[in-house]
Amino acid sequence: MNALRIPEKDRPLNLLQWSLPPAPMTLVVLAPHPDDFDAIAVTLRFFHQRGDVIHLAVLTTGASGVEDGFEEARTDEQKAALREKEQFASCTFFGLPCERLHFLRLTPDEKGNPRVDEANRSLVRNFLLPRRPDLVFMPHGNDSNVTHQRTYSFFRSIALEENLQTCAVLNKDAKTIAMRTNAYLPFDEQTASWKAELLRLHRSQQQRNLNTRGHGFDERVLAICRQAASELALDDTYAEVFELECFPPQGAARTIEKE
Repeated sequence: MNALRIPEKDRPLNLLQWSLPPAPMTLVVLAPHPDDFDAIAVTLRFFHQRGDVIHLAVLTTGASGVEDGFEEARTDEQKAALREKEQFASCTFFGLPCERLHFLRLTPDEKGNPRVDEANRSLVRNFLLPRRPDLVFMPHGNDSNVTHQRTYSFFRSIALEENLQTCAVLNKDAKTIAMRTNAYLPFDEQTASWKAELLRLHRSQQQRNLNTRGHGFDERVLAICRQAASELALDDTYAEVFELECFPPQGAARTIEKE
């Protein structure tokens, strides 16, 4: 049995200095939308290069994030297919095997967010439980994006109900309201260029951000990482930052046993 220990520290933990069990660990990424995987790609690449096994579940199609007519996509079905194609392209660039990329396509409500119902919850549960993940990555639940909120809520309710022994690694996003930063992974300009290239493969999001914000999706995400590194007073220019939440939440929650 290997123990994955989350150290108690007053200062945020540099993930590069985390004492980890030997690879392979099993990691699950619950991405509310296509591209949420890419927002934390540097951290995921660290684990991937270590030899850990990553499984990606994209929960929704993200069709509402595509401008009408972009690359001739006008219907929700066309926009969903476009975004899934973009996610395939980015995962290929990343090096994630295609069999570890899954589209759950949760049923949306009238506003395009996943319905809070047992059918959707079962899809998430059925993805999580057979994989017995050591770490589960997703955006922080304290976020103005409803799909981000519901992704975290689905996960947390399942983790508590099923008594999962795992650790949620909750990342800061452009719409995160507030979070406790207790882990980070720093990176430099060369790595930022790699991440920017990955993000630009989400062409619909790159163009939408250029049209509506005057800067690309790549710059929007990297700006968050620059700000995080500055707030932590790091020597590196960029950092992906996280809050760690372990399950079960009482007592032994700080130690996860891995067979």
